[in-house]
Amino acid sequence: MKLLPNYTKVYLAVGPTDMRKSFNGLSLLITENFDLDPFSGDLFAFCNRRRDIIKILYWNNSGFCIWHTRLERDRFHWPNSELEVIDIDAKQMSWLLDGLEIDKAHRKLLYDEI
Repeated sequence: MKLLPNYTKVYLAVGPTDMRKSFNGLSLLITENFDLDPFSGDLFAFCNRRRDIIKILYWNNSGFCIWHTRLERDRFHWPNSELEVIDIDAKQMSWLLDGLEIDKAHRKLLYDEI
């Protein structure tokens, strides 16, 4: 899945986040807990305790947007870390959304034509 341009920074809030939070609540978390700028245009990703919902908050120059996804089966491979927030690149975010782990090397499968 190609979701992000390669130059976009992505920050993951590593611990579980209350998914009832919306634009204001998530932007306050970014500012107060992580000391980052929610107006930067970077993406800020949050996951719930069960790891089946991800919300991504970003500023698009005219307002905040939230991208929200939920898995019906399985769980996201949300990283475990002692840090409150980690930054990843666009490729790792795509892996995460595709259900892959972000700290392992992945390669694109190529199939020979028959």
